[in-house]
Amino acid sequence: MAPPNNTSGMEFEVFLSFRGPDTRDNFTSCLYYDMVEKGIRVFKDNEELRVGEQIGGKLLQALDDTQIYIPIFSKGFASSVWCLREVAHMVDCTSKSNGKKEILPLFFDVKPDDVKLRTELYSNALSEHEKKYEPDEVKRWKAALREVATRLGWKRDGKE
Repeated sequence: MAPPNNTSGMEFEVFLSFRGPDTRDNFTSCLYYDMVEKGIRVFKDNEELRVGEQIGGKLLQALDDTQIYIPIFSKGFASSVWCLREVAHMVDCTSKSNGKKEILPLFFDVKPDDVKLRTELYSNALSEHEKKYEPDEVKRWKAALREVATRLGWKRDGKE
């Protein structure tokens, strides 16, 4: 049950999407705890998900019941099918929300051009996915990455 001050009708105010091995134990955890300390209701998945699993259950519900999405784009983000599915679902949710949801990207040791598939970093990862996944699904991921990378966000290098 949401706290009484929940005026958005959403279970979570913020959903953090991240590649676990890249940022889970440092940047993402610090960001999560700082927000929680300030009273922000944040969803951060703590379990490693298996390759090939479909978004469902708790994770799908959390995406649907969140007002602000913060994808933390890191070097390994695009290698994770799960992260790509989350971003595509974020784009779907925001497009159907009549302006009630938003995506605020954070570029952690990557550039927006990487996420826009203008460099090899994310492009190579998506090329690998094209060998294993349906072309329409990979096309959806690419479109979602390009769209989110055009939004105003934050840049952070990983040197701390």
